Amino acid sequence: MTRTLLVLLSIVCFNVNANAKESVCYGTTSNGRLENGVELPAKGDNYVTYSYAARLAGRTYVHSKVRDVIVSSYAHLYQQQPNKIFKYAETGFESGGRFRPHKTHRNGLSVDFMTPVIDNKGNSVHLPTNVFNKLGYNIEFDANDQYDGLMIDYDAMAAHIVSLHKAALANEIEIWRVIFDPQLQPHLFKTRYANYLKQHITFSKKRSWVRHDEHYHVDFSVPCKN
Repeated sequence: MTRTLLVLLSIVCFNVNANAKESVCYGTTSNGRLENGVELPAKGDNYVTYSYAARLAGRTYVHSKVRDVIVSSYAHLYQQQPNKIFKYAETGFESGGRFRPHKTHRNGLSVDFMTPVIDNKGNSVHLPTNVFNKLGYNIEFDANDQYDGLMIDYDAMAAHIVSLHKAALANEIEIWRVIFDPQLQPHLFKTRYANYLKQHITFSKKRSWVRHDEHYHVDFSVPCKN
């Protein structure tokens, strides 16, 4: 079976969503809840979860449309850039609601993605996420965009954001905003995806309560009930 066929089957599989009702979100990302939340897959051909323990604790649930977007986006990336690997992080609880320590992630529409990195040989590798670095959230990149011999892969990150946006449109939703360290954002606009990002993606320009360099936060826009 060809890689293209495998990718198409993966997309169809997750768009069918035969075993669960479509999710319903309520309120906002900072004050809301979720019905029929669905869990992200633990791994795929080019991605993994940030923590199996956190996944077992129920911290990787999202709105069903968001799940479909994420999975199909990874599938397209695998077809286009099979040597790049990715890692998703915190999402939310099955029924949404308060999600400490985050101020959002309450209605299934917020997703954190660990920043893609390359090693000193230029290979795409996963940013380490373990109990010693607070599952990756305690990582800080230096002034040269490096951490422990790893360097931010802005091209892979930009490609992922573009892929997410295109998958969102295909699923009839949108990306509301992307939160990433404002001081690092200019590097994304030096990639080959710069024009697309400038035209379609809204980046938060103010610094958040945490730096957002080791991960980027994506909020999706889905019609929610009050």
